Amino acid sequence: MSSVTIGRDYRSWLPSGAPDHTRTAPREGTARSRRTVSYGKVVAAGDVVALAIVLAAFVPNVLQWWVPAFVMGVLGVAGLRGQYRTRITMSVARDAKPIVTSVAVSLVVLATLEGLGGYTGTFLKIGSAAGIAVVAVLVARALGYATIRQGRKRGAFGERTLIVGAGQVAVRFAETLDEHPEYGLRPVGFLDDCEGEELPHPWLGRIEHLDKILRDEKIDRLVIAFGIGRDYDLVDVLRASDNADVDIHVLPRFFELGFADQGKNVDVVWGYPLLHLPRAALRMAPRMTKRIFDVVVAGLLLVVCSPIYGALALAVKLTSPGPVYFRQSRVGKRGEAVDVLKFRSMRVNGDSDTQWNVDSDARVTAIGVFIRKTSLDELPQLWNVLRGDMSLVGPRPERPFFVGQFELEVPHYQDRLRVPAGLTGLAQVNGLRGDTSIDERAWFDNHYIDNWSMGGDLVILARTAGAVVRQIRN
Repeated sequence: MSSVTIGRDYRSWLPSGAPDHTRTAPREGTARSRRTVSYGKVVAAGDVVALAIVLAAFVPNVLQWWVPAFVMGVLGVAGLRGQYRTRITMSVARDAKPIVTSVAVSLVVLATLEGLGGYTGTFLKIGSAAGIAVVAVLVARALGYATIRQGRKRGAFGERTLIVGAGQVAVRFAETLDEHPEYGLRPVGFLDDCEGEELPHPWLGRIEHLDKILRDEKIDRLVIAFGIGRDYDLVDVLRASDNADVDIHVLPRFFELGFADQGKNVDVVWGYPLLHLPRAALRMAPRMTKRIFDVVVAGLLLVVCSPIYGALALAVKLTSPGPVYFRQSRVGKRGEAVDVLKFRSMRVNGDSDTQWNVDSDARVTAIGVFIRKTSLDELPQLWNVLRGDMSLVGPRPERPFFVGQFELEVPHYQDRLRVPAGLTGLAQVNGLRGDTSIDERAWFDNHYIDNWSMGGDLVILARTAGAVVRQIRN
């Protein structure tokens, strides 16, 4: 068997014995205590009311098409800028720039449509009301925020908060939350590797008990503070609980020096900066957006590439005996088996499930050399994407035999299974394909998951297309 490059900088951290790769990925749907009010919906409703009042005052006929288009445009841009995420701290001053941007972008879009449709008079009216609309939205938010703060002080809108860490900073932070109920965080206890003394709230267990405590205590927010637990172990535990429906915040080290006290993902609670971990790849709305994008793009690619697809299928069939497709079981999301399709690039053999193939393998056919070099052998996986077995971008799926080995030898390898496997991925566009370091692949795959964005997917797809074009030209 050919050797497998795992990487030099790694250490075994799992217990001895072959793992069951079908159980290593986290389960979904951890229960939580649902908030009685979604602040994001309240803020959005206030924005709609404020915009409606301004438009009704300045526009004679509010039934024209551009009126709801303007409102939806403002809400859409504001939503993309994170304005409707449930926040701990609520600041009108902080909202001013995003609101101005949302109104301005909507006006620019309407200006383009106005130029095409001849709505000069109506556009001028809505343009003259833009400044007042910004002020009205900010006033509505100020009133809404004041109402929420008062409700929090009286015990309403409380969010059950678990603090990971029982060190001095964590204890002081918990006491601050008790003294300032206007932030709405209600500490229920601490989690650390040893029981602390004289804690203001109960010690609930060690960090490896996190997933169970999130379910049992119905936690809304998780704050990672300072404790004796090792950061390396905490990464494992947090990723194992990634699908829990809970907001996770990190209290950064050296925050006293002004580190990480700004940014759209930072809430400052009485001088304590809490960095919110978006975990977008694991949220329902981004997952749905990604899925819709996958279906649309995969379908279009199959149509556009159909002549190439047919030519390659014919070439595979004519140049060597055997089927056109090579079907192989791979490990996908949550360890589930995925029947991956490829154009067959090798002569028919029976050891592909356990043989680590390299480009110099003598069994590769003449057409196989070309389609492997250009990655065109993976074109049939667009059908896997349409079926929902895979995504356009994500960690590349591996064979069960090798997954069992890598999970024993490569740190955080099983964390790759948190999302669907991909046709291409961040590791691949960085040159980690074929006989390259598995350790580095796992690092890039987990970095992709933890920092996912739709824009990042587009960049990876563009880099993949560029690499394929370069390989074809060479």
